[in-house]
Amino acid sequence: MSGFKHMSQKNFSRKNSLLKEIDFYLVTDSRLSKKGTLSDVKEAVESGCKIVQYREKDKSTKVMIEEASEIKKICSGKAIFLVNDRIDIALAVDADGVHIGQDDMPLETARRLLGEDKIIGLSVHDREEAILAEKAGADYVGLGPIFDTATKKDAGEGIGLLKLREVKAAIRIPVVAIGGINRGNCESVVQNGADSLVAISAVVCSDDVKKETEYFIDTIRRIKRQISDNL
Repeated sequence: MSGFKHMSQKNFSRKNSLLKEIDFYLVTDSRLSKKGTLSDVKEAVESGCKIVQYREKDKSTKVMIEEASEIKKICSGKAIFLVNDRIDIALAVDADGVHIGQDDMPLETARRLLGEDKIIGLSVHDREEAILAEKAGADYVGLGPIFDTATKKDAGEGIGLLKLREVKAAIRIPVVAIGGINRGNCESVVQNGADSLVAISAVVCSDDVKKETEYFIDTIRRIKRQISDNL
């Protein structure tokens, strides 16, 4: 049976422990990358990034399988490896899971195809979608866009930090913030409840992916420590 309520405690605990380790979340973008997707992933993982999503819109299925296979090798034993949208690619390379959007394959169907052991993240835009995602069996939600962004043309206007707080208070699975996040605003994102964050342009458009990844990891961990110390 699929679904959050029906997932075995063993599977939920294993995945939950893996997801609790994440802080900076790398999403690849070959259109923006200066050094190429594989180089970006290698540098990010070497910097301590614990989760990587392979997002590719313009390449053939054959090339995507080849790239995904290489990314899996880089991530093996070091980071969670997810594929954006393409369930077939994830199955072909035995990725750790997928990230899907509201208009992609229904989560229940993806779970049936992938099995309970795989991680499935779902993009959401507000509290209601987040609650439904958790009930449907999502392992985490990707919430956004938090701020206005030019990286994803159909992302819409930024939803703001208040909605981030609302979502975090409404669900118990991790919340990954995405959309317009950079060095200047990342602290506020973590302070308002994000368990992890994505900063695509700030990282893959830079000349030093490793340095930028390290900056976000250090910042996220520092703010989380401050929050924990104040509890």
